[in-house]
Amino acid sequence: MLAGTGSDVGKSILATALCRIFRQDGYQPAPFKAQNMALNSYATPEGLEIGRAQAVQAEAAGIACHTDMNPLLLKPQSDHTSQVVLNGRPVGSKNAYDYWRRGTATGGIDYRREVCDAFDRLAARYNPVVMEGAGSISEINLRATDLVNLPMARHAGASVILVGDIDRGGVFASVYGSLALQTPEDRQLIKGIIINKFRGDLRLFEEGRRMLEDLCGIPVLGVVPYYSDIHIEEEDSVALARKSLQLQQGKVNVAVVMLRHLSNYTDFDALERDPRVHLFYTNNTDDLGKADIIILPGTKSTLDDLYELRRNGCAQAIVRARRRGASILGICGGYQLMGVEVCDPAHTEGDIDRLPGLGLLPVTTTMSAEKRTRQVTCEWGTGYEIHQGNTRPYGDAQPQPLAHLSDGREDGYVADDKCMGTYLHGILDNARFTDYLLRPFASKLSQARKPLDYQAFKEEQYDRLAAHVRAHVDMDKIYAILNDND
Repeated sequence: MLAGTGSDVGKSILATALCRIFRQDGYQPAPFKAQNMALNSYATPEGLEIGRAQAVQAEAAGIACHTDMNPLLLKPQSDHTSQVVLNGRPVGSKNAYDYWRRGTATGGIDYRREVCDAFDRLAARYNPVVMEGAGSISEINLRATDLVNLPMARHAGASVILVGDIDRGGVFASVYGSLALQTPEDRQLIKGIIINKFRGDLRLFEEGRRMLEDLCGIPVLGVVPYYSDIHIEEEDSVALARKSLQLQQGKVNVAVVMLRHLSNYTDFDALERDPRVHLFYTNNTDDLGKADIIILPGTKSTLDDLYELRRNGCAQAIVRARRRGASILGICGGYQLMGVEVCDPAHTEGDIDRLPGLGLLPVTTTMSAEKRTRQVTCEWGTGYEIHQGNTRPYGDAQPQPLAHLSDGREDGYVADDKCMGTYLHGILDNARFTDYLLRPFASKLSQARKPLDYQAFKEEQYDRLAAHVRAHVDMDKIYAILNDND
């Protein structure tokens, strides 16, 4: 298990690296995170839902993702409530207090038993299992209800490696304090330390490394330098704030609308890496007015984000951009936003019964409690659905689907080659669709390089990440720890 001194210390990335390294070394690894909290999710081949980070780690391991890799997913809906997805299926929305009461207000579900059973099934099929903790292991007030950190390691009999982030400062205190706050039983599970995100000359930390080992009584297994030239799909939306807003000449400038409840932002990773494209995130009306293409992304709360788009002026800016010739693409919740109306008679999302949409597509959406999750194939390539609500032509409008699915269903709506919507996440990973989206701007692309093979790009990045971690982490010691554990 890779456990952390805090959130965003690099546990997910290091787990991805170890999955690829173990695969390269001839093993059959699999990732596991008992409980994940994220809006970035993915559909398994069985049509069930897990956190995107575990899908990425499975890809690095060279295996298909499965709900046993992330049996419990919490998808925030507000500051106080989350949708609970158990073994790939939603089981309701809970506030934090009810959720942590462990069954007294959750329909009697034993979440600890569920996540332990999922691990047991996974461990029977793969070896080693690369486990990931969540947040900090030092939240001692939550120890009794913790499902994902040291209690999960105890169940699995896992060796724990503590990951500390030196870039944020205070790494000595955070590592030593994290260890000091553990029970004696849990303290024995922690076999080593990895210091992550180091900037500068590694030789300057040699003394610090020795001091940390003397203080903690366990080895520092590696000091991993910060990198900016390896691109792995990220779990947290914190990264979106770092995207450049400055427009670029000779490229198609693509604005992704920064919704309050934006989800599945990895939909745009392939487009961001395309050499023909400059992609940025914004909810500034002036920036939207300068973009060649505006993408309305997925959202966990369609009606709330629609209300906010009208309040902050973005809805009007998007409509004006369409009139002046910009392309507009909506994906999942963004597709729903583009229609004539969004209706929620059963109050699936909240108290609003109906809101007028942007009116860019002649469709109407009715929200529903039922969630559709599945992987799909169509003429554009592959993708996956994760959505609630049904969208159909409005009034006497005729269907004009954007995609024809292999199971005979139709998806989305295309008004013309510069205005369209779809429920398919991952559609932009397919070069054929990206070429179609960019075709109206061919005059800007005369000097651009060839399109990106995104799958080959991702494989290259996993290998580069593995090489980076191998160079700075003592894998012999990690294998020795695993052998001792066996």
